[in-house]
Amino acid sequence: MRRYGAWHKRGLFYLARTLGLQLGAGEDYQQLRAAVGLHLLDFDLFTANQAELEQALWRFEMRDERQPEVTLGNILQMNLIELNKADRLGLPDGPLRAWITFFTHWREELTMAKIAHEPVKRAMSRIRELSADEEARRLAFVRERALRDEVSQLNEARQEGLQEGQKKGRQEGLQEGLQEGQKKGRQEANAETARNLIKTNALNDEQIAQATGLTQEEVAQLRSEQQE
Repeated sequence: MRRYGAWHKRGLFYLARTLGLQLGAGEDYQQLRAAVGLHLLDFDLFTANQAELEQALWRFEMRDERQPEVTLGNILQMNLIELNKADRLGLPDGPLRAWITFFTHWREELTMAKIAHEPVKRAMSRIRELSADEEARRLAFVRERALRDEVSQLNEARQEGLQEGQKKGRQEGLQEGLQEGQKKGRQEANAETARNLIKTNALNDEQIAQATGLTQEEVAQLRSEQQE
């Protein structure tokens, strides 16, 4: 547990609630079981004097202030372990020391390799499994993301190619239209010139065709239209 202002009140609140929620209406108080709280602190809480600095394990129960040996039992009990302090002070070899080492050094493989306590070893194995699963999920995510990126890039390239093709097609269409218009304009201009020459009656169809670029058939058609 990390340090924050009302952590101890929070701990007491939930400890008392655990005790109070055990019984329903009309049930016997004899059925109550001890409510025991265990708080693992990642900070040093008691540092007011040398005695406090040399103690890392604490147990609080309901005792008389003047005669601490007189208690109301351990029905309500709060245990605190200052992990960093306990690690510094060093405890005798045993399960508690193994667990304290686990909570303070679980990221350090060399340190944890020295722990022989089986429950702690199983906990470390589980952490490694979870880490492996997390790494597998991460790699799967990376692969999936790379695949999505590749598909997106291909689709984007196709879209750009399509747009470029459409743009080029429009440009070519405009160019063709312009050329067709110019061609049609020249044809109409030649036809108009031919009509004017026909009106003069100075040239025959062959001569007019040579002068305008039209065929003799086209000149003959224009002459026929004017005579109608």
